[in-house]
Amino acid sequence: MSALKIETVPCLKDNYAYLVSGDGLCAVVDPSEAEPVQAALRGRKLTHILNTHHHWDHTGGNEALKRASGAVVVGPAKDRERIPAIDIGVEEAGGWRFGEHEVAILEVPAHTKGAIAFVFGGAVFTGDTLFAMGCGRLFEGTPAMMHASLAKLTALPDDTEVYCGHEYTLNNARFALTLEPGNSELQARMKAVEAARAKGMPTVPSTIGLEKRTNPFLRTGSAEIRATLKMQDADDVAVFAEIRRRKDAF
Repeated sequence: MSALKIETVPCLKDNYAYLVSGDGLCAVVDPSEAEPVQAALRGRKLTHILNTHHHWDHTGGNEALKRASGAVVVGPAKDRERIPAIDIGVEEAGGWRFGEHEVAILEVPAHTKGAIAFVFGGAVFTGDTLFAMGCGRLFEGTPAMMHASLAKLTALPDDTEVYCGHEYTLNNARFALTLEPGNSELQARMKAVEAARAKGMPTVPSTIGLEKRTNPFLRTGSAEIRATLKMQDADDVAVFAEIRRRKDAF
């Protein structure tokens, strides 16, 4: 079983698709559009299209890429009616296989009701559920649902690489510092993000461990964040909901 190679493919204004190749297979995760993916393939045959959720900026390239390559489209079984050209619906209970690699499926509803994450090759593809220093808006779920979904992701090993759906990191970092300005690791990460973006470089992947130390949506127990919010005695879901409310207005 060969190691998997993961390549970042910028799409649209701030989306990321990802090429995952190994064992003679090549998958794209969340292709918002076909052209950048086709260019990144450089002659390789696309065998699979993986979708974390139904939004057009994660599935917009499905049909054109499938027509061009015959690739198999894999997405959330519980939302298959909204995944263009889907062939295989996957669920947390069943998992999936990519060649010789076992793929864990995590059902992470809230951004959308059927959102999933793919976990394989030491990486997790989180779509718009977990971002670098952020999380997705609650379009189809509640704060409690998103809090629970994020808890599934943070249960992964700390060295798991996080590949998210958008380059939102600089704005997310600025917001995080309004809540936890005393977090020295967050301060250092902000400098690294600013330097990367000044060079036009992606800020992904992150890791689960780094997110746990710097992402305010994963840090509802932080005494500094709770003091900033004046919610020292609130439960974690209430703190999360207030962080999300503030980010929506940031």
